[in-house]
Amino acid sequence: MFASGFIGVEHQLWVWLIAMIRPGAAFLAAPIFGARAVPVQLRLILSLAVGMAAMNSVVFELPPGGIASIAGAMLVAGEVLAGLAMGFALQIGYAAAFVAGETIANAMGLGFASMVDPQSGQSTQVVGQFLSILATFLLLGMDGHLMLIAYVVQSYQALPPGGPMLSNDAIYGLVMFGGALLGAGLTVALPVGFALVLIQLVMGMLARSAPSLNLFAVGMPVALLAGLILLAIAAPIMAQGIAEALRQGLDQAEIIAGGQ
Repeated sequence: MFASGFIGVEHQLWVWLIAMIRPGAAFLAAPIFGARAVPVQLRLILSLAVGMAAMNSVVFELPPGGIASIAGAMLVAGEVLAGLAMGFALQIGYAAAFVAGETIANAMGLGFASMVDPQSGQSTQVVGQFLSILATFLLLGMDGHLMLIAYVVQSYQALPPGGPMLSNDAIYGLVMFGGALLGAGLTVALPVGFALVLIQLVMGMLARSAPSLNLFAVGMPVALLAGLILLAIAAPIMAQGIAEALRQGLDQAEIIAGGQ
């Protein structure tokens, strides 16, 4: 039996558990935090630290029936939805680097060259892996991870636990922002991809003018060498495009945190 000083321990533990849900869901969906290389224990500790700080800014009471009730289930669902929406918004901006990398790799003839992505644990093409590492450095350089944590804390003001859930407009805005992912990725890949398409056209004309020329023996090394040179030249411009996609993801996360 607990002593009199431990009467409120169970209530406090439930409050801490609720506080961990929204930051934990955001970190699960967001880049860097959601990487498989990040230990689950570290994610839990970080979620608890952020959630405890955020819960101090709002007045929260557990549902009368506890968590194992309809009101408690709706409370947990609202917290999970809010956290996943903010983390997924940043993940969409981050994924523009993968779209650009796959577009460039296919134009270079490196569609068969792949490696394991540490973020998702899935196989991805080498150019996409290079651009994802660049996107990670850019996100850390612009303090995007800290901005995401700040947005999660700010969201408790507009969307307090047990209060209103995300509006239909916020969810619709996130869906429409996801539709802009393909355009952002193609914009990043445009400087290199367009030049590689021109090289492929030139090689096609050479193959027509000189049928004895082995297109596979000549075209693929030319496209690969030109792609590497173009990547080195266009890296600053592509970095600007990736940074802009990340800023749009952070802006979308801020909109969701405001409950709009």
